[in-house]
Amino acid sequence: MGYLHEGHLHLIRKAKKVCDSVVVSIFVNPTQFAPGEDFAKYPRDIERDTALAKAAGADVLFVPSVEEMYPKDFSAFVIVEGLSSVLEGVFRPSHFDGVTTIVNKLFNIVQADKVFFGQKDAQQCAVVKKMVKDLQMPVEIEIVPTVREVDGLAMSSRNIYLNADERKNASVLYQALQYADEKIKEGEKDVPKIVAAMKRMIQSKNPSAIDYIAIVDSETLQPKNKLAKGDSLLIPLAVRFGTTRLIDNITVRL
Repeated sequence: MGYLHEGHLHLIRKAKKVCDSVVVSIFVNPTQFAPGEDFAKYPRDIERDTALAKAAGADVLFVPSVEEMYPKDFSAFVIVEGLSSVLEGVFRPSHFDGVTTIVNKLFNIVQADKVFFGQKDAQQCAVVKKMVKDLQMPVEIEIVPTVREVDGLAMSSRNIYLNADERKNASVLYQALQYADEKIKEGEKDVPKIVAAMKRMIQSKNPSAIDYIAIVDSETLQPKNKLAKGDSLLIPLAVRFGTTRLIDNITVRL
């Protein structure tokens, strides 16, 4: 959605290494914002983004208007049931309908062979992969690891909303994820115990709200109550510092 940071630029450079041409779309998509969310104030700077994308290796920048993507008679949406209704879907019920619709439109317009997404938006990645599989779209999805700040905070365009104290405290999110990874690999199998400890760690840094902390199956996104050898796990969380809502996650394979 623009206001590019190093995570986005890493995706562009990754694509440039394996593709003949790289198209970067920048579009703040209104249909994935609920009423009261930050659509109007979402950071935008197309001149800055153009320079950064070009330097990273982008060949084409696709920057459509809202009117082009959603003409006044627009009424068709793509909905992925199941995966869209958990985790983020509980707190942002219409969010993924907007995501899958705009991604479908972009795939149709650009006709890409490979598409690169960041792991930070893990649920989005799972939803888009399901859409591609179910609708037999001729595109390959590549998920690229999350790019982080020095203290571990996942890079995000929304990080600029954080004040100095909130920014310092937000580093606890990755610390909590690392704690869970360590405990699971040490053999801890009690999911509620792990989640409770993560919650205590995060609460010690004065968040304004914890929307969720979960340990789920990495493909189905269904919660895990007990862990077993062979499990492929996703540990996602969504936490607010002040008015800024941050998401992050890690994957763990037992």
